[in-house]
Amino acid sequence: MSSVAEIWDVIALEAERESPLWGAALRETVERDREPVFSPLGEGRWALGLETIYEGYLLHYGRRRPRLFAPAGADTALLLGDYLYAHGLVRIAEHEEVAAVTDLAELISLCAQLRADRAEGDGLAWAATAALLGTGRLDEARGALRIDRDSAPLRELALAVAGPEALETALAAHRRWVG
Repeated sequence: MSSVAEIWDVIALEAERESPLWGAALRETVERDREPVFSPLGEGRWALGLETIYEGYLLHYGRRRPRLFAPAGADTALLLGDYLYAHGLVRIAEHEEVAAVTDLAELISLCAQLRADRAEGDGLAWAATAALLGTGRLDEARGALRIDRDSAPLRELALAVAGPEALETALAAHRRWVG
């Protein structure tokens, strides 16, 4: 993937090819927001998968419209979000690194739990996962958030890899999209 713009084009094109329903849910090209949120924190090879999954997350939990889609109703939004989760995981799996797929499955599960419990920390979970995807270094920090609601270990990991400026940029974007 040579540019950020290509990421959005690939997500849109593949969704449109997958289903006429997803094609109908696409925003007009000029209305699409191409802001990457967490993919800049990690390796470029993960960007397409991360942004695909994050678009699904926005369909499930975003308080604003998602970046690329405007589904007709809540049921369509939920199904499209599930499709994007699955398709993003397929994109990550293409790299044949099981640990990366596991990290993202854990992220989706953890964030669903946090949302159900109305708990904080999903942004830091996303940031640390993007920054350390597939490294095997997230289990303890995720456990601290899942069990103790302590996001500090995830913040420390993300800061160590991505740096304070990139982390704050990603978290600020996440707050705009999700709250």
